[in-house]
Amino acid sequence: MLALKLYIHTDLEGISGVDTIEMMDRNGPLYRDAVGLLMADINAAVEGAFAGGAEHVTVLDSHGGGGNFDLSQLDGRAEVDTRENNEWWGKLDETYDGTIFIGAHAMAGTINGFLDHTQSSRTWFDYRVNGRSFGELAQWAMIAGHFDVPLLMVSGDLAACVEAKQFFHPLHCAVVKEARGRNKAELIAPEQARATIAEEVKAAVAIADRAKPFKPLLPLELQLTLNRSDFCDALAERPGVERLDARTLRKVTQTTLDWSF
Repeated sequence: MLALKLYIHTDLEGISGVDTIEMMDRNGPLYRDAVGLLMADINAAVEGAFAGGAEHVTVLDSHGGGGNFDLSQLDGRAEVDTRENNEWWGKLDETYDGTIFIGAHAMAGTINGFLDHTQSSRTWFDYRVNGRSFGELAQWAMIAGHFDVPLLMVSGDLAACVEAKQFFHPLHCAVVKEARGRNKAELIAPEQARATIAEEVKAAVAIADRAKPFKPLLPLELQLTLNRSDFCDALAERPGVERLDARTLRKVTQTTLDWSF
């Protein structure tokens, strides 16, 4: 079976050609360059998806809450998810056959992970599901798993792809750079990186019939350790949240859609 309907989730840190932390600054001189690189990687993924046999492709702008796409540069065959439900997963549902993550980064605390973080580099220190540290890759995959949608392919830096392969199998990956410390990366030539993205997405379509949705055992025990105790104060007052110590919160939930605090 070929995946006929694919959902492409995107982030900015793991995009090919993005190699400095300064490119993340929306008010800085390099941000527009990063946007152009983002759109090129997305278009490579869209091209690979249709070449592999997909009939419908939806893309989500997920970096920093959105607002990063230049739609004038987007492949016209792709549908843009505007997230009318205001949920992280937007219109992702059971009708999709697989999901792709373009521009991934490694979880917080990963050595030589380019701009490693989990959700908030300022506040989040460690996020655990049933005792295992998760980054945004695993978070996204378990949300997709709620809808029985498997993660098929990831692009990003080397550390992100290594992380992905520790969680998911089978999986296709496109390594587009390698970090030198946290805030700099050594790039693969963008043209080569995009060709690899297209090739790996095309190949990923073919594994949709044997890739399994990522479904951690329910109920989920979630623990979030923050960087400072004051970051916990307001969150600890929310219903169902238990404070374990100065910086650590815990809650138990019956659905992966209730993944955050």
